[in-house]
Amino acid sequence: MFRQFTWITALGLVTATAAAAHEYTVGDLEVIHPMAFETAETARVGAGYLEIVNSGDSADRLVEVRADIPRIELHTVEDNDGVVKMVEMEDGIEVPAGETVSLEPGGLHIMFMGLEGALVAGSEVPATLVFEEAGEVEVVFKIEERDGSVKGHDHGNHSDHSH
Repeated sequence: MFRQFTWITALGLVTATAAAAHEYTVGDLEVIHPMAFETAETARVGAGYLEIVNSGDSADRLVEVRADIPRIELHTVEDNDGVVKMVEMEDGIEVPAGETVSLEPGGLHIMFMGLEGALVAGSEVPATLVFEEAGEVEVVFKIEERDGSVKGHDHGNHSDHSH
């Protein structure tokens, strides 16, 4: 069964300030509001979203996300003549200098694959974001309820997400 990740505080992976603000900093990068939507019990995939603000003078790249989930990939959504499909960003996601990159429904996102149970609203998924230049930062993806206003692709109902 998919674990409830409420033990994050006990592990001390984030400071009280970061947890309260739900913002994290590594080098010149600020990671804002990592979250995922709740999924159905039978869903085997979910998606993570956040914003990355690069206040530095050089670009960086999100190259990996690690968590206690069997498989995690960085994805984008492409529309080819009305056919929408998700594509793995094998080289990571670039974060240009002085810009903000949004990972959001219908665009760039983090795929949580091989889930063994639901992502439950109110729970948390601790993770490590790995950047090419800035290094690693521990974050917490807060699992939120779907409110029906989300645009873009619904990741919660797929049973297979192969390429």
